[in-house]
Amino acid sequence: MRCALSNSESLASQFRQLHETGCFVMPNPWDVGSARALAGMGFKALATTSAGFAWSVGHSDNSVGLDQTLPHLRSLATSVDLPLNADFQNGYAETPDGVATNIALAVQTGVAGLSIEDFSGDPARPLLPLPLAVERLRAARTAIDASGTGVVLTARSEGFVWDRPDIDDTIRRLQAYAEAGADCLYAPWITSMDQVKAIVDAVAPKPVNLLIHRPFTTVAEAAGLGVRRISVGGMLAKTAWRGFLDAAREIAEHGTFSAFQDLPDLNALLDPS
Repeated sequence: MRCALSNSESLASQFRQLHETGCFVMPNPWDVGSARALAGMGFKALATTSAGFAWSVGHSDNSVGLDQTLPHLRSLATSVDLPLNADFQNGYAETPDGVATNIALAVQTGVAGLSIEDFSGDPARPLLPLPLAVERLRAARTAIDASGTGVVLTARSEGFVWDRPDIDDTIRRLQAYAEAGADCLYAPWITSMDQVKAIVDAVAPKPVNLLIHRPFTTVAEAAGLGVRRISVGGMLAKTAWRGFLDAAREIAEHGTFSAFQDLPDLNALLDPS
């Protein structure tokens, strides 16, 4: 147990160091196979995707609970020797005490980082009141510190995801989360590079994660604005699903199999020995 914990602490330390300089891409696998494939491509860290995992078990995003998420985190964290960041959604609880309890469970899975968002669970009123969101971040920070693991805490503000594209409110929230103890700040679905720059400047010197969910920029351009970390959420999973669905529809609708050409050797990729 101590050996496993020491390895987790080492990976958390590596992950923290990645945020100090430069810009790194942290792609998002959805299962062990995709995690191992990405680990073999030279990426320095990986991140889970709640959406990609949910689709793989036949559910929509935001519909998979803590009881399924924790084993999933553990299986990915132990499948690769790279820092793994957990998409921990809203902490699977509303109250600060509930978030703290669940964070304590998450850090035991071996993840090197995790993110907590301020989504309320109610699309009609999607953002938690700021005071409650801040208290939840403080509770998460306290739980991580008590664990002694050094897990990197990322705070997400979900306004742009839920059609509340208010950059001033987003920045105000991210600054409050930084003060509450978040190590990294993140506002998914922003595509304006001016807004990305505004966030980077507003929370400096703390690092910012940028989600690339469509081709609106490059790694070099994001790095030039001071972005430290890039993730892709469920986009790789969607890309895989697109290939699968296109091939299956061709069979169903035309009775042809043209997609079965030039396919990768997955046995060699995942078990090169």
